[in-house]
Amino acid sequence: MKQRLFGTDGIRGRVGDWPVTPEAVLKLGWAAGKVLAEAGNGSGKVVIGKDTRVSGYLFESALESGLSAAGMDVLLLGPMPTPAIAYLSQAARADAGIVISASHNPYYDNGIKFFNHQGGKLADQIERSIETRFYEPMVLLQAAKLGKARRYPDAAGRYIEYCKSTIMPRRSLEGLKLVVDCAHGAAYQVAPSVFSELGATVETIGASPDGLNINLQCGSTHIEALQARVLETGADVGIALDGDADRLIMVNHQGHPVDGDQLLYAMAMHRHRNNGLCGIVGTSMSNLGLEQACAMAGIKFHRAQVGDRHVLQMLKREGWPLGGESSGHIICLDKSTTGDGIVAALEVVSIMLDSGHSLRDLVAGMTIFPQTMINVQFKNLAGSVAGLCLDEYDQISASVREVEQQLGQRGRVVLRPSGTEPCVRVLVEAREQNETARLAGQIAEVVRLSIDNSH
Repeated sequence: MKQRLFGTDGIRGRVGDWPVTPEAVLKLGWAAGKVLAEAGNGSGKVVIGKDTRVSGYLFESALESGLSAAGMDVLLLGPMPTPAIAYLSQAARADAGIVISASHNPYYDNGIKFFNHQGGKLADQIERSIETRFYEPMVLLQAAKLGKARRYPDAAGRYIEYCKSTIMPRRSLEGLKLVVDCAHGAAYQVAPSVFSELGATVETIGASPDGLNINLQCGSTHIEALQARVLETGADVGIALDGDADRLIMVNHQGHPVDGDQLLYAMAMHRHRNNGLCGIVGTSMSNLGLEQACAMAGIKFHRAQVGDRHVLQMLKREGWPLGGESSGHIICLDKSTTGDGIVAALEVVSIMLDSGHSLRDLVAGMTIFPQTMINVQFKNLAGSVAGLCLDEYDQISASVREVEQQLGQRGRVVLRPSGTEPCVRVLVEAREQNETARLAGQIAEVVRLSIDNSH
């Protein structure tokens, strides 16, 4: 039986487990090359970038070989943020951009995701065609028709200039003191340069990658070190990126975290006041406080499924420029084709300067409803569980109904199988933190037992 290659956002998993193996990635490169050559824009070249995890060397070589075997030329970027690959794919007029990254996951995971020649997600039809070709015999072209590979000239410099251009007319950040946590990841070179070249005083942490320390107790998923450094240095704000720099979490001058929902609120309010922003897109996991704050301001708020692909689709459908997720994926569609942590951070610090308000004050109008999210791991499952149908488990459905009846209008319950990990995310939102923790734990135990006992 043929296994699915693509999950909710490309391919991701433990290095050495199919399909995150050298053989599978080589074949993937060949299959993608064949499909892109047939359906592409005729350039015959693909851009490849990666984050800093050690396995990136291995998979970069495998992809390069597979694409070359299919007759595609390759432009190598080296370690670069995911949104940089999206941007540079367009700038190079390439058929596609390929990112080797597992985002916020530990070093022992890796993944592959694709952008089309316009810097957007690959169409579902193209993904299905790549999967079909993947299972066909790999046929090597004649030597004269093989693809070539070379380094992309000044990739970092081009992306830095692009980021700076998103707050045109280019304003000075002089007077701002920032701490930037690069998560020992793909932005370790470019992020500090963007902010310092615009005049900010920048202290950098998490910028010494060794291939194994990406996301390790740092970055957007572990902000404790950033909080401490902001307080130690008296910085105006802290900026936390994840391993591939498409997520952003910030820390205010008092050391308090500001998540993606709050950042989206600050950006939406500023845009609404200045250019009449109509609405924004969140997800099923977005805090109820964001929805209520938008309603009070007269800003429409729609919820998409979790995942930047779904947020992006809804933004395009509604014709709105701004959307994002609690985790810090923020899409400014009038500036970028995908979530970009650096670009989003630039907009936030620009709002601080324009308004004269601190980040704490910018988000003070939004009340956060306490949430508890539990990632329920399973003994006998590996990889994505995106296809798991939780409605088929009677005990899980009964547990959720019971909690929803207890909460009434005071909160909500969300269960979501992960698209990248072998877990189900259980979210309970209510007015009291103790209540959310108790009820989330109650549902999580039922989920764990039900699924473990059935596999």
